[in-house]
Amino acid sequence: MTSPVWLVVGLGNPGADYAGHRHNVGHMVNDVLAERLGSAFRRHKTGQADVVEGRLGSPGAPGPRVVLVRPRTYMNTSGGPVSAVAKFYGVAPEHVVAIHDELDIPFGTLRLKKGGGDNGHNGLRSMRASLGTGDFHRVRVGIGRPPGRQDVADFVLSNYSGVERKELPIQLVEAADAVEMLVLEGLEKAQQQFNS
Repeated sequence: MTSPVWLVVGLGNPGADYAGHRHNVGHMVNDVLAERLGSAFRRHKTGQADVVEGRLGSPGAPGPRVVLVRPRTYMNTSGGPVSAVAKFYGVAPEHVVAIHDELDIPFGTLRLKKGGGDNGHNGLRSMRASLGTGDFHRVRVGIGRPPGRQDVADFVLSNYSGVERKELPIQLVEAADAVEMLVLEGLEKAQQQFNS
């Protein structure tokens, strides 16, 4: 029996102007995973996303096949590309992982879960609509709430602070580790390790 393919979706907006924004942390985590797979993103045959294919795990004991996905559309329409790539590889929603920014979790922390609502996150809302369900895994990367009266949209579409940028590489590695554990060892074990 072949192991299932996992789709690991890094949510974000395309283009250099958005690259360092809090809303693009899903892209950043997928970049770490792509580096671990020793590959670079390339345009998928669907034309709607960039992908990296490989196997997580150690070289001596490779794990299941994974496809890292970076939609080529803006956040609020990312579900269409995700659905198209999932259909191409025959991936069911329970083998989809969305990596995304989370306002309700402090910066520097992670939470993993399966299913649930979109909590106002346009990327998750679009994925739910296009996949026909919210029953996919989420790696929620904390960005915290904006300080003072700063508008939420302005906050997520802005770069990390100088202090945060010093800590960000650690958070990205931890989130990539969480994705690996989720795929290789299951949600419960990953939650025990990372939902601290």
